[in-house]
Amino acid sequence: MRKILSTYTGIIIIANIAMFILSLILINIYGEVVYDYLALQPAMFLSGKNLWTLITSMFMHANLTHLFVNMLSLFFIGSFVEKLIGKKRFIIFYFAAGIAAGLLFILISALTGIDVNTFAVGASGAIFGLGGLLAVLTPKLPVLVFFIIPMPMWLAMIFLLGILWLLSFAIGLPIGNIAHLGGLLAGIGYGFYLKYKYPRKTAMISKYFSR
Repeated sequence: MRKILSTYTGIIIIANIAMFILSLILINIYGEVVYDYLALQPAMFLSGKNLWTLITSMFMHANLTHLFVNMLSLFFIGSFVEKLIGKKRFIIFYFAAGIAAGLLFILISALTGIDVNTFAVGASGAIFGLGGLLAVLTPKLPVLVFFIIPMPMWLAMIFLLGILWLLSFAIGLPIGNIAHLGGLLAGIGYGFYLKYKYPRKTAMISKYFSR
């Protein structure tokens, strides 16, 4: 436990698990009205209500499978990014990516009128932000998508985003594609900022992880 708590990635994972358990208890007691206070809903946010849900929604998950997939992804990606850019940059960017994901979801909902009353939950927007960052800093890093398909990091992120978008349309899965895109764009943007500010360091990182 001490080792887990020594990293921000571990702390975030524990916080997500704790929030999942707490939300189950609260929903059992008060019903689905709990979502109004913890999940992000564009209509509510745009009316100036429950603005904190932009943050709390990052720690809520729809079900155990949703939680497990996100936390497993965060464990591998988050741990690597935290070591790569440092603890302070990691925690600031993690929340920034999650917020960017939520804001894009709200913006697109407001412009299109679609999903305005839909609740968005999950850490995947922030996780896609971490993936987008790696796609820029370590584009040739070999990864196993779904633990079986070998791809370079840059292609893996495009592939994952495309597969999730396809699944949401093909079989109607409630996947936050816009939020994923928002997080990914935030990660790509921050990655290019770091490349501009630290060209030599980022070039060394890219070269080292392309082996």
